[in-house]
Order: sequence, then structure tokens, then C-alpha cells
Amino acid sequence: MSDGKQAKRNGLTYADAGVDITAGNNLVDLIKPLAKSTRRKGADAALGGFGGLFDLKACGYKDPVLVAANDGVGTKLKIAIDTGIHKGIGIDLVAMSVNDLVVQGAEPLFFLDYYATGKLDVAMARDVIAGIAVGCKQAGCALIGGETAEMPGLYHGSDYDLAGFAVGAVERKKILPADNVGEGDLILGLASSGPHSNGYSLIRKLVELSGVSYSAPSPFSKNETMAEALLTPTRIYVKSLLKVLKAGKSIKALAHITGGGFTENIPRVLPKGTVAEINLNAVAYLPVFKWLQNVGGTSESEMLRTFNCGVGMIVVVNAKDAKAVAAVLKKAGEKVVSLGLVRKRKGKERQVAYSGTLG
Repeated sequence: MSDGKQAKRNGLTYADAGVDITAGNNLVDLIKPLAKSTRRKGADAALGGFGGLFDLKACGYKDPVLVAANDGVGTKLKIAIDTGIHKGIGIDLVAMSVNDLVVQGAEPLFFLDYYATGKLDVAMARDVIAGIAVGCKQAGCALIGGETAEMPGLYHGSDYDLAGFAVGAVERKKILPADNVGEGDLILGLASSGPHSNGYSLIRKLVELSGVSYSAPSPFSKNETMAEALLTPTRIYVKSLLKVLKAGKSIKALAHITGGGFTENIPRVLPKGTVAEINLNAVAYLPVFKWLQNVGGTSESEMLRTFNCGVGMIVVVNAKDAKAVAAVLKKAGEKVVSLGLVRKRKGKERQVAYSGTLG
């Protein structure tokens, strides 16, 4: 009997431990066409190698500096998992990194993803990665590789987590923010598509407090369920902003409005002796934010340091260039508003000063 038991133990496989290599291979076969659809100059290798290849010389840079960023999707992912709506979450993953690259003047070149789960659901993973491919195409970068990790015991069932890694390049002389940001520069805002991928721990708490289910009609967006409205993908600003930069228009600084909102992100691109004077009356305060603020009784200051409030990207320009920059951005499909200006800082005041009110 002991010999039989020993033989059975020796017959265990990786699949018996909860890791299905065959499912992983099937997923790779399914996503190869998705990766191929994102090809661009410099990225011609197929998936399957031990590392992704990119030929920087093929892109025509003369004195390039590489810029790298990585991020996740935060607890927005929990809504996707709970509702089974996975197709847009990959766009969020790409957006959070490539929008961070372009604020330094960089063109995103390639992207890699990390997908970790307890039990690999091939169809679900394929939906997620299809979204990643869409995001890469929106940003003009190539999906050149990634990693799928099946880790039973660490994740529950088919629950999953995501991380994304983007690399871009910028000519050394064109790195942003410029060193001449200063008093009198104007601040433009580019409209967001919603909360993007920030503040979702608070959002989920407020939805629970409201008593509205994710499958119920959204109280702030027509013809969508609550889940569909809250899972609206993050807007990717890369191609619009690169059109301005490549046209030689004078952008001095860019700020991606993510976690921390206006209050924490705008100062990251301002010299210490300056203040961003923001007119809140100019902000197109989206219905989703009005609803969230009303449900939670959340203060305006808390909204401004948690959410983008309807503006996902800040553009700082010389006053004489503002009209031309706005025109290029509008032609590229962006909704542009004039938010305020940069002025001299007075004493120890905060670097973002507000006038007017939201909504």
C-alpha cells in the first residue's frame, strides 16, 4: 500500500497544483494577432522570445533619452472582476503609463503587461489583453511582450491583477517640463472621459452607500449601467499632444491629472516660486463627479485632491502660443478649456490657488 501511495505522489503534475501550462500556451496563441496589430517602426519581432526587441535607430532619433513608466489600474479592476466587464480595462492599463510618458515630451514606443491570476480563464484574459492592444494602438506604441502568471493560493479563483510597463523616447533638447515655465504662462485643460483610473476605492464605497447596484441604470449617464459608466476607459492624450509637439508649437509643461487631482499633480511641473491660479468655473464638471460628491457629501477640496474632476491633462504654454496650441488640440479631437495662469508665489501659499467653484 505504501508503494502505491508513493507512486501516486510521484505522478503529480503542475496542473494538479493548479497551474495549467496548456491554457497559458493557448492564451499566447490567441494574443499573437493582437500584438501583431500594434506593430510600428522599430518593433517587428513576434511574441514568443524571452524578451521583447525594439530597434530605436529605426525611429530616427538623433540624441534620444529613454523614458520609462509603470502603473496598474487600481481598484477599478475590482468592478471589472465583479461585473465580468473586462474589455476596456486594458485601455486603462496602457493609458496610465503612456500619459505619464508624454508629459515629459516622450513618444511611447513599446509596452509590456503583467497579468497575474489564481486560475487562468483564457477567454477573460484574452478580453483584457485585447483592450491592451487597443490602448497601444491609441497611443501609437507596440505591444512587444508580457507575462501571464497563474498563482493559485495567492489570488482567489480567476481574480486577477494587472501591471503595465511603457518605454518611450524624447530628443534630449525637448524634454519637458521646460526650464522657462514662469509668470504669465497660460494653463489649458483637456477634458477627461470620467474618473479614469483614480479614486476607485472611494467610488466603490460611495456606490455601496448609494444602494445602486452595478447592474442598475446609471444615475449620471444615459443608456449605460452603473458598471458600464464607471468602467469608461481612461482617455489617452498621446497622439494629440505629439501633434502639437511635432508641429513645433510651444508647450512648456504637461501634467497628467491622476491620483492627487489638481492639488497634488500640477505642482510637479511648476518652479518653486510660482503658483497655478485655476478658475474652477471653467472646469466642465462631469455628471459622474457631481453624483459622487452629492452621495458622499464630499468637500470640493477633497474632490480636487482625489479626482480629475473633468480635466485629465494640464497644458502650460506661453500666452502668445495658447490660441495656436488650443487649435491644434481641438483639431485632433480634444475638448480644450482655458483654466488659468501661472503667477508669482506669495510667501508660503500652496502652489495651486483656486477661484470660482466646481459645477
